[in-house]
Amino acid sequence: MKALLFINGEPPKNIPEIKDYDLIACTDGAFHYLREKNFPLDLLDFISGDFDSYEESEKIVSEKLIHTPDQNKTDFHKALEIIIEKGFYEVDVYGGSGGEQDHYLGNLTVAYLFRNKMEITFYDEYSKYFFIPNEFEAQNVLGKIISLVPYPIAENVVTRGLNWPLFGEELSMTGRIGTRNFAVEDTFTCSYSNGAILLFIGK
Repeated sequence: MKALLFINGEPPKNIPEIKDYDLIACTDGAFHYLREKNFPLDLLDFISGDFDSYEESEKIVSEKLIHTPDQNKTDFHKALEIIIEKGFYEVDVYGGSGGEQDHYLGNLTVAYLFRNKMEITFYDEYSKYFFIPNEFEAQNVLGKIISLVPYPIAENVVTRGLNWPLFGEELSMTGRIGTRNFAVEDTFTCSYSNGAILLFIGK
């Protein structure tokens, strides 16, 4: 089962195919742009947040509101907790980037914290990106930009299918990172022994 979550970053230009999802949710900030895009709000399973950007005059079905006032966690973090509680461990996220960049960096850090609990894939107008396991393979990537961002390090990185392959090397936020490579084969593989890698695949 897969969930779809809209959060309060740059609104997606195109709404994904909602028929592909078993649960659809948004944070209270994202509710505004969904309404402006004439998204069928009755399809939302829940709207969560502290509702600091919610106006009482807005017509929302009250039973879909989940109040999450804990200021020690972001709305994105709290929404993921709800999704897990509902039994979903795979989620596509729209609105994770753009807007205020501290929100964007915060969203990446939240995804890092959840990387061993669920599969989180972000989508924006430029790429999709997600944390990858120690052994990873992607298909249909020929010609696409591939970026490997260590978070904060990744050891013994080996890649195949890229223009500039890696052979057991270390990537680090304070040293070498692996951005703006590109796939020269249809299949791309990556393995590493320790650390974490945030992978970007361009459109």
